[in-house]
Amino acid sequence: MQNQANVSAEEIARFEKLAARWWDPDGESRPLHDLNPVRAAYIAGRTNLRGAKVVDVGCGGGLLSEALARAGANVTAIDLGEKLIQIATLHLFESNLHVDYRVQSSTELAEAEPASFDAVCCMEMIEHVPDPLALVRDLSAMLKPGGQLFLSTLNRTPAAFGAAIVGAEYLMRLLPRGTHHYAQFLKPSEVAAMLRRFGLELEDLQGLSYNPLTRNASLSTNTSVNYVLSARKVA
Repeated sequence: MQNQANVSAEEIARFEKLAARWWDPDGESRPLHDLNPVRAAYIAGRTNLRGAKVVDVGCGGGLLSEALARAGANVTAIDLGEKLIQIATLHLFESNLHVDYRVQSSTELAEAEPASFDAVCCMEMIEHVPDPLALVRDLSAMLKPGGQLFLSTLNRTPAAFGAAIVGAEYLMRLLPRGTHHYAQFLKPSEVAAMLRRFGLELEDLQGLSYNPLTRNASLSTNTSVNYVLSARKVA
């Protein structure tokens, strides 16, 4: 469950420190700004967002949430960082979009609104929770039969350790030190096994390439560092 058993107070506090500068494209959230258009395009290319009921789980300050709303989705967005939800809500006054932001756990939403969403998005969150399997259970429970899950995370490889931890946190200082923990990275095969356990069929898997020097992000066939996937809930 994503209650006290599946939430790290340390992780929440770390991300809440970034809240005030979340929407600064040159701040600590710079990699998220660079990757967000690619993630949003991946989702839009695989499902019809116009009029769809979509939830963004672990929404942070709302980068992806707003992109989904701009594409025509009816977006619910949840996070347990109260400061992040406050910043996300405030930004709606600038964007003139509508997103239903909530300080809510995945378990709470899954129990309150089971089988309610056409699409569930969970980007760069699963590697930050103590129990990834419980999170996948919640994500599946939210989906309507035939609905789609979109998930991204970091692979547990030397390449990912070098890029996400050594490079991004220590050398280039793009992220605060301690943002990632290598032991919590997940191989695609591990995620696929979790998906199958909760009635989700993997449909697509692609790498996410990112050059922090040029700030260029794109989909690729290389899943050794970062990857994004889509899965469908068995009807």
